[in-house]
Amino acid sequence: MGIDSMLSVFDISGSGLSAERIRMNVIANNIANANATETPEGGPYRREQVEFSSVLNKTMMSGSVSGLERLGGVKVQRVVKSTEPFNQVYIPGHPKADAKGFVNMPNVSVMMEMVDLVTATRSYEANLAVVNSSKDMSNRALSIIGK
Repeated sequence: MGIDSMLSVFDISGSGLSAERIRMNVIANNIANANATETPEGGPYRREQVEFSSVLNKTMMSGSVSGLERLGGVKVQRVVKSTEPFNQVYIPGHPKADAKGFVNMPNVSVMMEMVDLVTATRSYEANLAVVNSSKDMSNRALSIIGK
């Protein structure tokens, strides 16, 4: 495994760490706004989700002009707002209640957000384990060379 291969492992895992951190921030924002009935845009808060996309790197193979595409990690493509309908909750007397006493509440399920948070945390931990394993392998290789 060459130096460039070792560095690409760190780049790929680093991109995964960064993407999952953004995902965890979006999830935390969803949970924080789970009861927000008014936003600056008007209306209740809409759940947000992160879309990931693969990153491809062009590499040169044996002087080839065309190059070869290799996976280079992941990036956050965009953060999108959910189009699911708002939750209708019967809360008569609420300032945002309609004539029948129903309030449009955010389309956020705290339970689903917690499942997503656990998934994002596990993915973050897996990327961190790859970084630590690669670092340990590099240190062992350097210690063998140094003897």
